[in-house]
Amino acid sequence: MRTMKIGKSGIEASVVGMGAWAIGGDSMWGASDDAESIRTIHHARELGVTLLDTAPAYGLGHSEEVVGKALVGRRGDYVLSTKCGLRWDGKEGALMMERDGVRIVRNSRPESIAEEVEMSLKRLQTDYIDIYIVHWQELPEFPCPIADTMGFLGELKKQGKIRAIGASNLSDAQFLEYVQAGQLDLIQEKYSMLDRGVGDRLFGLCDQYGVTFQAYSPLERGVLSGKITDASQVHMGVARSRIKWFQPENLPKIAALTGKWAPLCKKYGCTMTQLVIGWTAAQGNGSNVNVLCGARKLDQIEDNAKGGDVVLDAADIATMRRDAEGIA
Repeated sequence: MRTMKIGKSGIEASVVGMGAWAIGGDSMWGASDDAESIRTIHHARELGVTLLDTAPAYGLGHSEEVVGKALVGRRGDYVLSTKCGLRWDGKEGALMMERDGVRIVRNSRPESIAEEVEMSLKRLQTDYIDIYIVHWQELPEFPCPIADTMGFLGELKKQGKIRAIGASNLSDAQFLEYVQAGQLDLIQEKYSMLDRGVGDRLFGLCDQYGVTFQAYSPLERGVLSGKITDASQVHMGVARSRIKWFQPENLPKIAALTGKWAPLCKKYGCTMTQLVIGWTAAQGNGSNVNVLCGARKLDQIEDNAKGGDVVLDAADIATMRRDAEGIA
């Protein structure tokens, strides 16, 4: 597995990371088998995947708890990232959504993060977090200056509770506020070949300021894996219901697209999942994109991990982009 530097933090991690969103097992994805999730996390490391990403909101703490159990006695083997800024256990904040019987609100104020980080450390059974990411940004109805958030995160770094600071789901202006307020090492954004807008906006800024771009949902929650056809019976959950490509009228377009790329899979000796991961990792300046892929089963992490070693020719990268632009 290839590795890469995370921003200016000095942290080195695998090019492909394992996302633990689905491990939370809530209505976003449906029930998970915790024992299998733990085996998957352990197998990820055997395959060279060192970066492991979770968040308190995934399963309302359950994903962090499962990850914590998996890391007992193995903490030093992983680069662990989790998040802050979404609360379901208090009333203060701007409403994000109502789900599974609770209100989830955005709150990135220092006093809230001070509580969150301690709860995450406890669930994760660790005394430090490698990359601590502000999950969603403030809304006008419950404002918090980014400088205040960054100031407190800087204090957590000094205390040794976190090693690097990240932010997710950003506007250009918010990105600039972060880098002006302190050392931002990573941004985590939804990015795929079918949803390229955020990369087109932020790749240049990441290059300019030495920030790693981490792409989440690069497989569009599985639709680009090559395993889903227009005849597939797909368990949707809330997460997949938000992706237009799972709509019946769009699945044939995906099938036609991946059909075009079958010769490329043969050329590189890889699966469709691995081809798409290789394409995603080649974006940006070619060395600053980390690819975050969800997995909760052994076969999923095995497929994803091998994508980290797929290096595509420039001509094939360009062809795939043109093909994707033709349907997106």
